[in-house]
Order: sequence, then C-alpha cells, then structure tokens
Amino acid sequence: MKKIAVAVVVLVVLGCAFVLVAQQNRTAAAADEPASAPAPTSEAKAEPASTPSESVAQAALKKAADGKKHLFLFVSENDNEETATAKRVLEAAATKLGDKADLAFIKRDDAAEKDTVERFQLARAPMPIVLAFAPNGAITGAYFGEKLKDPQLQDSIASESEQQCMKALQDRKLVFVCVQNATTTSNDVAMKGVDEFKADTRFAQFTEVVKIDPAADAEQSFLTKLKIDPKATEATTAFLAPPGSLVSRVNGATSKDALVAALTAASSGGCGAGGCGPKGCGPRK
Repeated sequence: MKKIAVAVVVLVVLGCAFVLVAQQNRTAAAADEPASAPAPTSEAKAEPASTPSESVAQAALKKAADGKKHLFLFVSENDNEETATAKRVLEAAATKLGDKADLAFIKRDDAAEKDTVERFQLARAPMPIVLAFAPNGAITGAYFGEKLKDPQLQDSIASESEQQCMKALQDRKLVFVCVQNATTTSNDVAMKGVDEFKADTRFAQFTEVVKIDPAADAEQSFLTKLKIDPKATEATTAFLAPPGSLVSRVNGATSKDALVAALTAASSGGCGAGGCGPKGCGPRK
C-alpha cells in the first residue's frame, strides 16, 4: 500500500494538499482590455497579440499520455552544479527504463510553466525536484534531496490497474479492486455487494471499480502490495479509500451492508480528523 499513497505523502512533504484532478487543464485568465482603449484605425494597424510560449510540462504530459508512457518531470531553479549533477543522475537512471518513460525539464520561474507550478504547488517545493506521472496523469512518485542522488525510477512505474487505482484515489474516490478471472470461484457473488454499493446514490459518484486478472504478469507487483495471493482459487475484493487506506479485504461473496459498515468503521477514526472516504482524507478539489 506504500506506493498507492505515495503522492499524498509527497504533498505533505511539500507542505500542501495536492489538487489531483491532475490532468484537467486550467484556463489562464485573459486580461480584460481597458474600455477606453482606442480601436485601431486604417492608418495605424493594431499590433498582433503576442503568443505565450507553450508549456513544456503540459506538452510532455500530453505526449507521454498519447504514447502510454510514464513521465519524469525535472523542475529546477538555478543552473548550479547541484542541478547539473541531478540532471546527469536522472538521465542515467532513465536509460534503465528503456522506452517506458519520457523525460522533460522545466524552470520553476518560466512564465510558460506558471500553471504547472501552481497546480502542483511547486512554488514551495525543494529544488531541484522530479515528479513522476503515469500515462493517465496519476502522480506515482517524487524525488528530491537525497533521493535524487540515486533515484529508483522503476519504483514509480505503475501497472495499468495500479494507475487506475492511484488516479481514482487522488481524485478522492473510493476504489474496489476486484481480483478474479475465469478460473476463480465466487465471481458473481463477489461482485454483488460491490455493484450494489456503487449503485447507491450516496456513493455512486465517489466510487470506482477496477478489475484485475490475477494471472496477468503485469499486475503481480500490484497484487503483492495489496497482499492478495494471485494463485487464490476464490475471487478477492480489496476496498480502498483515499489517500490509500485499505478499508477491507474480502474473499468470496461481498454484501453492500458489510462494505458500508467497514467504511463507516474506517471513517470513525484512524485516517485523520475526517476519517477515510470521499469526504475525509485525501486531496481536496
């Protein structure tokens, strides 16, 4: 579960709450033209409005998403030896990932990156810093300080199902990880409580269901983190709440009442003042 909650831990370190509907672009506010500004005449043509520089970060995020790659975004402030060394170390570490990830480099004070800096509260972050993004926009890790001396970038590469879970949790949703395939038993009864929970109007908009085939090679690491045996013969359901808390783990049949009871128990304490759940812990919009 450590990796699932890593983005929230990063935010605490940076001294802020992440706003992680991460890939929704904010529109920069356009400056209002003064009402008294004279209209251009035929003799004096208006100067064309200058086109702001494109954000390297946003272009890189889009390119990585389109290519289904992870992105490591290097953010710096000064072109000093520390920054140069960190860049070299990052580039060397990235070569071990092959074509799984892209790199992008930005300066914190670049006007074109204002939206990125504000969105991820980088104004107060230690420099330099590297943020890791999954193709779907979920933040999967951060490297700064001592971590930049030997960045274990592989730890930030998430499987497709893990990406879904992390993104949903960062969007402050409840997540059901349903582990089953054609060879597991109790598949239908395992989904019964989950489906009824998600159909409840109290939880519908805050709930996401992620199905995992326990035999899929790419998901073995994630199943290990969830402490789910991929060789289990019965369907297993893990119930997660933001920022990355395990509410319950159920083998076989699930019931809506039991799931609601588990969430209520978790929400009553043990996950901050508000408890677990959509209105308790986790980044706020």
